[in-house]
Amino acid sequence: MKGFILAAGKGTRLYPLTLEIPKPLLPVNKIPIITYLVELYLKNGITDIKINVQKKHLKDFAKWRVIYFPRKKIELMVERKPSGTFTPIAKKISPQWFREPIVVSNGDELKELNIKKMMSWHRQKGALVTVGLVRVKNPKDYGVAKIKGDKIINFIEKPRKPPSYYINSGIYIMSPEIRKYFPKRKKFSMLESDLFPKLAKEGKLFGYKWRGRWTDCGTFKRWEFAIKNWKKK
Repeated sequence: MKGFILAAGKGTRLYPLTLEIPKPLLPVNKIPIITYLVELYLKNGITDIKINVQKKHLKDFAKWRVIYFPRKKIELMVERKPSGTFTPIAKKISPQWFREPIVVSNGDELKELNIKKMMSWHRQKGALVTVGLVRVKNPKDYGVAKIKGDKIINFIEKPRKPPSYYINSGIYIMSPEIRKYFPKRKKFSMLESDLFPKLAKEGKLFGYKWRGRWTDCGTFKRWEFAIKNWKKK
């Protein structure tokens, strides 16, 4: 299997720290966040990995790769400016590489799930995009999925009355056909606003509910929680 990791965001909620250190390289128990993600990929048979990174952080990621995964097939794709979460996947990955469904993950979360099962489920459903959904106790702090059967109707951001306890866990299976949904003449494009709503309207956005450990490290509070609670098993 092939996998992509989104790691070129600015990490503004962790400023000024992320002005110097890219968010995926922040440590959780002395191990960079993205290391856990790559280990998850490798454990699930994902051996061909691409990671998009900001140009100013290329040396940091190159050093990380040498230290942690010197013999693994990991390509760093450089972005001069952040282009969102949809653009790198639809426009910057070669069609030859993206000929079959791939696994995509945000680079600032910790998660433990069986990706092989998620991929099988995606193929079985004939989905264009499958969003990994995880159940949380306090969904009001996140984008919450409104679900009908196996399909996602929409996501509601930080609702007062959540329609479910399931949120976007930042891991996806994507089929090559998503390219045709890319908005023309747009350099910055987001999965959450430019792709998912269109697929949901067409009934092609599926939600895969998984159980396991998950934590977001996108704010100081959540990063601190991860440091205190995430231990390697």
